[in-house]
Formats: sequence, C-alpha cells, structure tokens
Amino acid sequence: MESKQLQSMSTDELWDLYEKVDSTLADKLQAEKAKIEERLRRLEGQVRRPYPPVHPKYKNPRNPTEIWSGRGKQPLWVREQLRAGKKLDQFLIAESRRRSRAEG
Repeated sequence: MESKQLQSMSTDELWDLYEKVDSTLADKLQAEKAKIEERLRRLEGQVRRPYPPVHPKYKNPRNPTEIWSGRGKQPLWVREQLRAGKKLDQFLIAESRRRSRAEG
C-alpha cells in the first residue's frame, strides 16, 4: 500500500487496517513458532556422541588447586612460570606424567 493511499484513509479505516495487520502478523508468528518448536523437538530426539571428560594435566606448584587440562588458553599461572624459564613438563600432575612416559 502506498503512502498516498494511507494518507487518504480515515482514522477508523486506518485502525481497521492496523487490527487486520496485527492479527495476520500474530497468526504468522504463531505458525513460525510452531515450526521452530517442531524442529527443536526433532533435534532433541537425535542423540549426540558425548565428549569424554577432560582431566587436568597440569597443576600450579604454588597453588595446587589451580589446574589446567592443557587445552585452550593458558592460565596466567602457566604463562608466568614459563616466562620465568620453567618448562611445561615441570607442572605435570603425577598421573599425567606416568601416562606420558608410557606413551612415549
């Protein structure tokens, strides 16, 4: 609908048009919502392979509660220790150290 047509309509005609547009839009949104919900239900039925748990591989010698798996961004304590000249192998947790020797 062009602007000139809207300008020539009375307030009552515009209000009726607004109500029709509002109702039509609400119906279409409800239909889209139903489609999306159905897609989500189908996706929930598909089982994904779970990722195995990632165990910590390194721990901070100054604070043993600070651990790191070796994945992702290095924690601040690792970066500080490496800058101080230490090697990453020095922070291996005992179990990880045994595994890496057996693999190597």
